[in-house]
Amino acid sequence: MNASTHGLRVRTGSQTLRAAVEMLSSMRFAISLLTVICIASVIGTVLKQHEPAVNYFNQFGPFWAELFLALKLNAVYSAWWFLLILAFLVASTSLCIARNTPRILTDLKAHKENIREQGLQAFRHKAEGGVADAPELAAQRIGQALARAGWKVKLQRREGPAGTGWMVAAKAGAANKLGYIAAHSAIVLVCLGGLLDGDLIVRAQMWWGGKQPFAGGGMIADVPARHRLPAGNPTFRGNLLVAEGAQAGTAILNQSDGILLQELPFSIELKKFIVEHYSTGMPKLFASEIVIHDRETGEKVPARVEVNHPARHRGIEIYQSSFDDGGSTVRLAAVPMSPGGKAFEIQGVIGGSSQLSRGQGEGAQTLALEYTALRVINVENFSGDPASSGADVRKVDLQSSIEARLGAGNKTVTKRELRNVGPSITYKLRDAAGQAREFHNYMLPVDMGEGVPVFLLGLRDTPAQAFRYLRIPADDQGELAGFVRLRDALADAQLREQAVRRYAAKATDPARPELAGQLAASASRALQLFAGGSGPDGKAVGGLQAISNFMEANVPEAERARAGEVLVRILSGSLFELVQLTREQAGLAPLQPSDATQAFMSQAVLALSDAPLYPAPMAFQLKDFTQVQASVFQVARAPGRNIVYLGCALLILGVFAMLYVRERRLWVWLAPQAGGSRATMALSSNRQTLDTDREFELLRHKLLGHP
Repeated sequence: MNASTHGLRVRTGSQTLRAAVEMLSSMRFAISLLTVICIASVIGTVLKQHEPAVNYFNQFGPFWAELFLALKLNAVYSAWWFLLILAFLVASTSLCIARNTPRILTDLKAHKENIREQGLQAFRHKAEGGVADAPELAAQRIGQALARAGWKVKLQRREGPAGTGWMVAAKAGAANKLGYIAAHSAIVLVCLGGLLDGDLIVRAQMWWGGKQPFAGGGMIADVPARHRLPAGNPTFRGNLLVAEGAQAGTAILNQSDGILLQELPFSIELKKFIVEHYSTGMPKLFASEIVIHDRETGEKVPARVEVNHPARHRGIEIYQSSFDDGGSTVRLAAVPMSPGGKAFEIQGVIGGSSQLSRGQGEGAQTLALEYTALRVINVENFSGDPASSGADVRKVDLQSSIEARLGAGNKTVTKRELRNVGPSITYKLRDAAGQAREFHNYMLPVDMGEGVPVFLLGLRDTPAQAFRYLRIPADDQGELAGFVRLRDALADAQLREQAVRRYAAKATDPARPELAGQLAASASRALQLFAGGSGPDGKAVGGLQAISNFMEANVPEAERARAGEVLVRILSGSLFELVQLTREQAGLAPLQPSDATQAFMSQAVLALSDAPLYPAPMAFQLKDFTQVQASVFQVARAPGRNIVYLGCALLILGVFAMLYVRERRLWVWLAPQAGGSRATMALSSNRQTLDTDREFELLRHKLLGHP
């Protein structure tokens, strides 16, 4: 009983294994795997890979972001399930090749000369006829003719009741079956190359070698050894940033939960970074003049790296990936965004930060000023209509198409006005809780076609958002000082009263001096509201919104339009007198009435109204900088590359062989008859085409001697 039961278990286990192998090696299973790989590749193309987790939360929301991160959709090509699918595809295709290759090779060697005469009658292409030669001579003649035409021929002699007959068996197009092996082998090679050049070996070192991703900060030299991969690592692909005049020899491998450091057998010194631009501002050339310092031999190898023209040393390819800032120094001027703030200057390095104190005593706040990026060239498109001026700072944009870029840098530009608006600085202000906003300010005033150049102060709350810009008019000296003086004077009640008196004196009709008091009261009320009034909800409101609230609360709806025009005219006149007062105090000549002055005042009203909405106590204006360029190199050791190239070559040959090479087999049976031989001919092909019909007719005419 036990033996019988044991035998049953063995047979059941064998059947289960056989069924698993059958499924794994089936074409249906392989196609399913290929389908999943295609879907995953589409996801990896559409969804940005290796972005910070906060970007996915901001763009897709918490639910989808957590789902994407759990499924590793943010790093599809290095996800464990993607590598597992590739491994299954390799196993499936390899089993398929192993099962079918012996049969294919056997079939390639066989001429199938043992087929019977009656069997030839079953073929679609068949013919019969007589030949003048005896069977043996006819067989030799036909065999030689076929051999000269490229067929592989085998002659077989058969003894029968009617005498000695000869079978001529020929075959051609054997490459068709070899194409099957080549195409399937190509899939295996490409997948193996992908696995070798992917994260598989790196992950193996993490799983079994004790390596761990590093998620902290600090200097690269201080990172512990458990986060470093040895220089002999057989495969890797990482990034290396090198500033001009500096050296680096440790690449960074990005992982989903941190980074790994890859030690290189050499260090790269960047002598000079070269970037050339088209007239559109698009880069047309990235190049780096480098020196490779070999750590083992001490050899110094000069090289030039360009896009699509890498350098190679010790089996490692060095590609020009991009460029970055290498630690440029900047000098910024702090512009207070509220009255009473202090202006000051501060210096920093791109990539570094400075600590700022806001307030004194227990209520003091500390802000971190993080220097994010310096852009020396900003080529923008000014062909579209400017964004509506005077809007809420949270809605104001630089230009409707300011973020548009041409697809090709050397494309002929039509209907576009491209201008270089000069350098810009990007920085972040981070509070004690770690919350940060990002700011992007241009160094020079920009002519937006509004009659006066404006300084553009951009901000955004998250990296997923576009920058929104506050526009502040430049004064007659091209500086922010005129606007700052006007804003400070607006907060001074005494200066406001002086401006009101001047305005009332100039605007009152000499024939009606009794109106001077009413005009002064209206001007005083307008300036007070604009400087900081109170809204319906009791909250402090200033700017044009305060005036709008006042009109809604005190003026009948039918009269608001006319009254609003009068009040805004009074406000503009009073502000103009306030500007003149500030210029007198600064020792400057008064402004003369002109279109430029009118444009400055119009934009100043809008900027003064929007400035209280600016979510930072100060804005930083770029005053000076010393640029230091840096190259970002991609360094890769890719042993699977040649395997992939071989796989691609085999795939091309295999597909070509399967599609364009027809396997054909030809049999000619020659039996003795009076006056010669009786011939029966048949042709088989793996694809029935018009070419097969024409070939059979030619063979029949050539071999049998008649149409």
